[in-house]
Amino acid sequence: LLLGLTVPAVRALNNGLARTPPMGWLNWERYRCNTDCKNDPYNCISADLFLSMAQHLITDGYFDVGYEYVNIDDCWMERQRGPDGLLVPNPELFPEGVDGLAKKIHAMGLKIGIYEDYGTKTCGGFPGTKGHVDDDVNLFAKWGIDSLKLDGCYDNVTDFPVGYPLVTKALNATGRPILYSCSWPAYIRNKDTIPYGDIAENCNLWRNYGDISDSWGSVQAIINWFGDNHGNLAAYAAPGSWNDPDMLLIGDYGLSEEQSKTQMALWAMMSAPLYMSNDLRNIRQWQKDILLNQEVIAVNQDPMGKAGVRVWQQDKKHYEYWTRPLADGSYAVV
Repeated sequence: LLLGLTVPAVRALNNGLARTPPMGWLNWERYRCNTDCKNDPYNCISADLFLSMAQHLITDGYFDVGYEYVNIDDCWMERQRGPDGLLVPNPELFPEGVDGLAKKIHAMGLKIGIYEDYGTKTCGGFPGTKGHVDDDVNLFAKWGIDSLKLDGCYDNVTDFPVGYPLVTKALNATGRPILYSCSWPAYIRNKDTIPYGDIAENCNLWRNYGDISDSWGSVQAIINWFGDNHGNLAAYAAPGSWNDPDMLLIGDYGLSEEQSKTQMALWAMMSAPLYMSNDLRNIRQWQKDILLNQEVIAVNQDPMGKAGVRVWQQDKKHYEYWTRPLADGSYAVV
């Protein structure tokens, strides 16, 4: 039936959110799909993990400088929908349900995000939202969800121009402001054909590139790709809509201090979401200092919302310059 649908005439996302790039914490890069709480209770993706990270956002100063979202990624649910057709949180991971976790996150003054996939299954093989869009979005709103990351596994990219706006329409209909993160462009192989205008109308942020991994090589590849393609990207960054080069690795294992500074600086220049994926319970002071650098965060959060671009490069491994115009008429330079 989806093949016969057309994109809704009124499709623009209307939530008033992400006027500056969102900031927070996301479990995926560090913890992946670790659901083995019996053998690895400290690192499994349970409610306890998310509550612990939320507490560190508050007590360690992250919330004070803008980090406010605590985001659940893939593998949070049961392998099958319930008898009523609704998604069911894994009770071993979330004994009080996702709504119970959301209440505790909100009581701290933070926001909570969740993951789904527009396809028939998530990337981890759990139930996708295709054919269940209204039910799933209404359920998330009922639970008090503040952000939805919608992946694109187990679907055809030709369905995306209908599917992602279909979710936009459903989110608008809930009446609850829910930040909408799309993976729409990340799955399109011919990057010159990506409809960034439509994506920016329907999504608050969008993943452009493959998943980041805990290495300098991965960070460098993303920086080079964004630098090479800034003509297709920077024009669409604006309050309410942002390119997303993926998570901050600072606090993990793969980056040196200087490499960590580079990622933080370039993510700020690109007007990127600042979503940490690390263990805030065990983080070195120099890593924390980078993540809490208020001058760099101020560039990222500049209200004009213009993305920086690479203006000169000697080669892809050594020297380059990026500039970004700021609301006060000055420029940030890296």
